Amino acid sequence: MVDLRIEDAGGVRTLTLDRPEARNALSLALVEGLRAALTEARADPGVRALVLAGAPPAFCAGADVREWAEAAKAGRKTPWVETAHALVREIFAFPRPVVAAVRGAAAGAGVDLALACDFRFAAADARFVCAYTRMAFPPDLGGTWLLPRLIGPAAAKRFVFTGAPWSAEEALAAGLVDAVHPTDDVLAAAQAFAATLAAGPTVAQAHAKRLIDGALSRGFAAQLAEEYAAGDACRRTDDAAEAMRAAVEKRAPVFTGR
Repeated sequence: MVDLRIEDAGGVRTLTLDRPEARNALSLALVEGLRAALTEARADPGVRALVLAGAPPAFCAGADVREWAEAAKAGRKTPWVETAHALVREIFAFPRPVVAAVRGAAAGAGVDLALACDFRFAAADARFVCAYTRMAFPPDLGGTWLLPRLIGPAAAKRFVFTGAPWSAEEALAAGLVDAVHPTDDVLAAAQAFAATLAAGPTVAQAHAKRLIDGALSRGFAAQLAEEYAAGDACRRTDDAAEAMRAAVEKRAPVFTGR
């Protein structure tokens, strides 16, 4: 696939942005490739967790501004924004766990790409920057919705308004990332964590993800009703039956994601 490496190990699929010469900037072709890869992964029951990474030296430098400039010079309107919006929606709604492994710079849309994932593991050399600010724009790839939910409105405003880069440790302190690892180890750490999640009851995880992500838009009674429906659906899964057998037999369950 164009500028995208896809690797499987057990139930974990790793999608690696592979434009190192452009610091993995999101060209239209790469955005479309990511969307196609997500569609394929969603349809494959053997993919029980995803890892999103960037080929060193960066995670993702954001939108490919050179491509945008060329389109503007030629008088063409690029469908990048609409396509990228669809991409972050699909990452956010992916029904299995998604872990970002951030090495080097995550800038602009690259930050938003990581924010759309369920978990973010940062390398010691990771840097997060709201590059939109330098271009006199606000975030436009979901960052203004995702950031305040993750780190709170005040911290989100500080990150966006100033455009100052955050180190991995600053991002960890703010709650932007879940863990910091040595630079050479971050991808393996993210994959190991994803493998742990992939070995779990992924149907239940999918319901839990949907419930948690939608909780702030529902009242308590509505959330209880959603939880009841999710529990009823999970009750009929092979994983629920296996969990019950394992509890009776006093052993660890072996889940299959069905």
